Amino acid sequence: MKKKLLPLALGGLGIGTTEFVMMGLLPDIAADFNISIPEAGHMISAYALGVVIGAPLLVVASRNFAPKKILWTLMVVFTVFNACSAFAPTSMTLLFSRLLAGLPHGAFFGVGSVVASRLAEKGKEAQAISLMFAGLTIANLLTVPLGTYIGHHYSWRYTFGLITAIGLVTLLLIQLWLPTLPVSKTGNLRTELGFFKNREAWIILLITAIGTGGLFAWISYIAPLMTEVSGFSADQVPYILILAGFGMVVGNFVGGRLADKISPVKACLLLLLCMAVSLLVIYVGSGSKAVSLTMTFVAGGLSLAIAAPIQILMIKTASEAEMLGAATTQAAFNIGNALGAFFGGLPIAMGYGYTSPELVGASMAITGALLAGLLIKRRRAYSAETVPGSQQEALVEF
Repeated sequence: MKKKLLPLALGGLGIGTTEFVMMGLLPDIAADFNISIPEAGHMISAYALGVVIGAPLLVVASRNFAPKKILWTLMVVFTVFNACSAFAPTSMTLLFSRLLAGLPHGAFFGVGSVVASRLAEKGKEAQAISLMFAGLTIANLLTVPLGTYIGHHYSWRYTFGLITAIGLVTLLLIQLWLPTLPVSKTGNLRTELGFFKNREAWIILLITAIGTGGLFAWISYIAPLMTEVSGFSADQVPYILILAGFGMVVGNFVGGRLADKISPVKACLLLLLCMAVSLLVIYVGSGSKAVSLTMTFVAGGLSLAIAAPIQILMIKTASEAEMLGAATTQAAFNIGNALGAFFGGLPIAMGYGYTSPELVGASMAITGALLAGLLIKRRRAYSAETVPGSQQEALVEF
């Protein structure tokens, strides 16, 4: 990994840890504050709400500052409120700390994606973005299981102490290793807010929220699927999640290379179709331990493979508001998280069993693929009307 991209990857490691470790810490937090696990689950929702609120607002508010300064400030906010989480005296204090800790999430990945693409060699922008998201994948492979272990055997507060330490190291590396890039403004505030009038940008946001929601329908209920259907013991579930994390690491780099090779929009279409097929295989074959383990790796890989393609697709689409567009895409990912978990839980509540979320997820992934196909069709129609034949394919490529 290039040294200048390491601060972005380390920031992704911290953000990925604080986002996903909460799932494993809920029983410990609930016991500590004497609340129910569903009440403790509000901490997850609060963080996701912070991401959705902070992604567009913080990018717009910081538009006049250089990217390095923006990223440093966002990481300060991240570090401070994760430290507040570690020392939270009440569940309500923790709830607000989680909300505020979520604010810089989308903006960091949004600004970081643009910075990574600017630092990349021509034609390798998506691969550079995938290097930033490598931190997020490694979090699921290493620090999330580690943080869960620390929370179970010592204290969940120590876990947030670990996250705070990652934030502090990230601040140091941003200062030392991240190049200083100039402020990039192609228009005024009104021009940037015009991003929200861009129909293609909204299609990309729908692809993100609906298409990626398909995999969240699966992973949100992976524990009961593995114990009740596949026949694994509860003690084996953490190791299965590590396997999913390893798949994420591999899939993230595959997605970056695929986007640079066949174009981001085509990569999104292909990956969403693969996602739908993988979920259908899980639905049919989850009674077999071998199939379950294999598809956990595959589905985990697909869950992060789309991250770099969708980011570079939005950056190129929102050319006059690239940071705002990239940050808003991160908000859409979190909306997909919520939608997948909600819709995936409905058939379980109706008594259709723990394999039923996979049918919901496959439907969401197919819907995302259809939207990607619509985007390709729109661009081809536009190029046929306005661009000479020799240049039409180039327009569709982004």
